[in-house]
Amino acid sequence: MHRFYLPPEHCAGPGFALTGREAHHALHVLRLRRQERILVLDGAGNERVCEVLECGRHEVQLRVVEKNSTPALPCHITLLQAVPKGKTIESIIQKATELGVRRVVPVLSERTTLRLDRESAAQKTAKWQLVAIEAIKQCGSPWLPIVEAPVTPEEFLRRRERFELPLVASLQPGSRQAREYFQTFHTQHGRPPRAACVWVGPEGDFTPAEVTAIQAAGGLPITLGRLVLRCETAAVFCLSILNYELQSVSAEE
Repeated sequence: MHRFYLPPEHCAGPGFALTGREAHHALHVLRLRRQERILVLDGAGNERVCEVLECGRHEVQLRVVEKNSTPALPCHITLLQAVPKGKTIESIIQKATELGVRRVVPVLSERTTLRLDRESAAQKTAKWQLVAIEAIKQCGSPWLPIVEAPVTPEEFLRRRERFELPLVASLQPGSRQAREYFQTFHTQHGRPPRAACVWVGPEGDFTPAEVTAIQAAGGLPITLGRLVLRCETAAVFCLSILNYELQSVSAEE
């Protein structure tokens, strides 16, 4: 079945309508007809099987046939991603969504070429959120990650957010395998972490000063192997590690 997205407040009750972008796609691209069934994701863990009741010029009326809920993953993962050149960030957001992150924070590091004023930042953020929406429709995830407005490392660190396992991909000597940190955490707490983050730098990595600040705030440096990876590869690598380690620990319990 074709998948669509509506925020929770727009799809409550036994019936509702697709409008705007979703209606246009349904009517003019997929050419839905009455009695066809589709899936509507609300990004908050719910999936609704709906029957098409009526196709208007600008909206599609639906009736809910079945509703299913999926609990959130036990670990809330935040990706702090330095914004690369061009549209690469869109691919990273797409892959991050497929790999189950709950939040993406675009980071404007010293080596990031993109510079934004407030209006441009808002436009970029809205566009990047749409990328995440399209990604959940493609992969079928009922949970929509939040894409925040871009910030500098200093601005994010000033928030003093706390993560049970804060990791940072690092090219510096002394970085450890992520597994070591997971094993240490499990030994100390008897469970997997419930909140984790991973910082991924731009091409050339974060500056030494940025790495020092991130580590001073608790960031644990992890190695991604002996090769220097592109930032988009590094992001997928890190998130795959987190998924594997979290699933491995859960399977052992």
